[in-house]
Amino acid sequence: MLNRNFLLILLGNVILGAALPILIILGVLAGAWLAPQSWLATAPPSVSMLAGIAVASPISRFMGRFGRRAGFMLGAAALVVGAGLAVLALLIQSFLLLCLAHVALGSALICVNFFRFAAAEAVAEDKRPQAISYTLASGLVAALIGPELFSWSKDALAPTPLAGAYAAIAGLGVLGALPVLALRLVQVRPPVEGPVHATDLRANILANPRILVAIGVAALSQAIMVLLMTPTPLAMIGCGFVEDQAADVIRWHVVAMFAPGFFTGSLIKRFGAEAIAVTGLVLILISAMVALSGLELQNFYSALIILGIGWNFGFVSGTYMLQSAVSAQDAAQLQGANDTILAIASSAASLLSGALYAGIGWVGLAAFSIPVSVLFCALLLLTNRRVRV
Repeated sequence: MLNRNFLLILLGNVILGAALPILIILGVLAGAWLAPQSWLATAPPSVSMLAGIAVASPISRFMGRFGRRAGFMLGAAALVVGAGLAVLALLIQSFLLLCLAHVALGSALICVNFFRFAAAEAVAEDKRPQAISYTLASGLVAALIGPELFSWSKDALAPTPLAGAYAAIAGLGVLGALPVLALRLVQVRPPVEGPVHATDLRANILANPRILVAIGVAALSQAIMVLLMTPTPLAMIGCGFVEDQAADVIRWHVVAMFAPGFFTGSLIKRFGAEAIAVTGLVLILISAMVALSGLELQNFYSALIILGIGWNFGFVSGTYMLQSAVSAQDAAQLQGANDTILAIASSAASLLSGALYAGIGWVGLAAFSIPVSVLFCALLLLTNRRVRV
């Protein structure tokens, strides 16, 4: 499985993916600094996720026509442009420009998400669960690098706070383009000819309940994770903790998101994707209960670590279930639709988290997420049961 293209994919994912843990911290803190109203603090990360709604499907079709390498280069360029605009926004104190910068940054992160599909295409069919899992696991390195880079760079352009961290993200975009340029992937599907009609796409999804379950598992895992993760830095600072402590909690959360990737693929092969997906959803529910149980530092660490593991199980399982349910001819369309739905779930959860945190606080937000998790878990389990029947 360790062929040249697969190793380059892992390297590109590590470098470009290191922007993710930085942006988890940066987006909400920069938003809180520039937002005209407190409830708008989560607007920049929410805008990033909203951008994903618009670009996920077009980027997937772009990759289907021009290849994965061209798509990943587009993502690296968007990362550089978005980070540069964010630096300028902080220098001139423009909240609107900061949100515009996060449109480009969100588009870049959507491109990075497609590394998991490229990894599956770069290996033999029987190695695909491990390839997807290992690609997500490579984000463990990014999880360790990102918060360190944030702490080192956030005051580099003092007296303007946080601008240096955005400049560091621009550097990641330039560096991450190098392994992408070296990729030599063979297109595994013909270019998409003609426009893709939304009605045809919906028909393809609705005609296959396995696709519905796969997308539902990944979307639920993503939504609840974002709902709890996005306001965590604000909640910690509101409880008297400092930025570096919040960064460390996010670090271990992202480690927990990606570290299980070293064995999630093997678990899927042994127990089945459905069983691992259900386990992930249960862990996400437990994380909300831990968050509800107290405001001590260990509560934040424990809740976010369990949340990360639950997300990994749900997201990897959903990705593998989708990859297994679609044909090569339909993959570009359905992968784009999948990531569009994920972006909708993420952006809705992010916007909701900001409003809920401003209105009912961290404890209220955790309490709200519990019945939501139970409801959607029940719906997914019921749908999966009907698929089996």
